[in-house]
Amino acid sequence: MFLVRTYLAPSGIHGLGVFAGEDVAAGQELWRFTPPVDQVLPHDFVAALPPAQRAYLETYTYESALFGPGLVLNGDHARFLNHARDANTDNSGAVTLAARAISKGEEITCDYGICCEGFDPGVYG
Repeated sequence: MFLVRTYLAPSGIHGLGVFAGEDVAAGQELWRFTPPVDQVLPHDFVAALPPAQRAYLETYTYESALFGPGLVLNGDHARFLNHARDANTDNSGAVTLAARAISKGEEITCDYGICCEGFDPGVYG
């Protein structure tokens, strides 16, 4: 769950994006896995869902060895984080940090190649 104020707005990267609702200092903690808001959904649970529910989860979840087997579902704006190879966050650990200062109103991005197992860079560039 985000540890700083955020909001959703149209993104120049893709659809909606997450934007900083306050200035964020370099190195500041931005996000932390926070159950029960954030969850890891078992693969067999997802497989048993109706097609519309599975499609939603295929869009808004990801696999990460940091949080155990299954699909990570962020319960807040974090599910709308967009990919950037030059992301302004460091999401290489269990807590996401600001890789540099992020200004209020700036889109917050992450590198899917770091946090999402099976990420295909050909899809996002």
